[in-house]
Amino acid sequence: MSNLYLLPISVFLLFNFTFIGTYIAAVLQGHVVPTVPYISDAATYSPESCVFGQFINIGCVLLGITIYVRYRQIQELSFRHSDVRQALGRCSGIGFWIGIGSCLGISIVGNFQETNVRIVHYVGAFLSFGLGTVYFWIQSYISYYIQPYMGTMQKANLRMALSVVCTVFFMIVAVTGVISHILFRGTDPRKWYPSDGGWEYHVASSISEWIVATAFCFYVLTFTDEFRTMQLDHPPVKPNLILLEIDSSRTYEPVINDAPVAVIS
Repeated sequence: MSNLYLLPISVFLLFNFTFIGTYIAAVLQGHVVPTVPYISDAATYSPESCVFGQFINIGCVLLGITIYVRYRQIQELSFRHSDVRQALGRCSGIGFWIGIGSCLGISIVGNFQETNVRIVHYVGAFLSFGLGTVYFWIQSYISYYIQPYMGTMQKANLRMALSVVCTVFFMIVAVTGVISHILFRGTDPRKWYPSDGGWEYHVASSISEWIVATAFCFYVLTFTDEFRTMQLDHPPVKPNLILLEIDSSRTYEPVINDAPVAVIS
């Protein structure tokens, strides 16, 4: 499997296209106000929610594959270089499962709208942003220890900066989001006006969410150059010899009888 560098590029383009396209469609449909709604608010009503959920599911699959390829890449590097193996230990494996948990959270956010199952939607948001931020910190840590075998110091510093951005604005999203909903006095949070109360906190929270989502996409994009230098073989399929021996000892009745069939003219 070659051209692995297309995976992070596909994730970057697909998620950004989904976020921006859903926002434009929701504004044109009159389902949200144009002034910076939450990403998930723009995907609350159909047809935007249907398109959003479908593309998010595809993006989660691609992101999961990207996380797996990154894990295998670090694993192979650890096998070849003992200093990398001693420095990282089980760090890459732990990061892999945390990244998969973030993918699950993104899928939950895309498929469980806030208006239908609010608690599940919030759990998905916490998993996607929270675990995603932890995964980025782990990858930033790994990026410093795999040099000079892979990557550059500039790339490691960039990932560290993006991790800081994700952490700070994720905390802003959580705090201002709670305060804004406490102060909200309107009827529909999807159409939040200044007169509804908590407007400033709502804007700060929604802008911070867009910044975190954008930083997520750019972080994944940083894997592109490192994926250019590797290929991934298809997983080998090994038969279970014990089951084959048991299976070969059995006798079967033929499904099709080869006896001649009389033809009636």
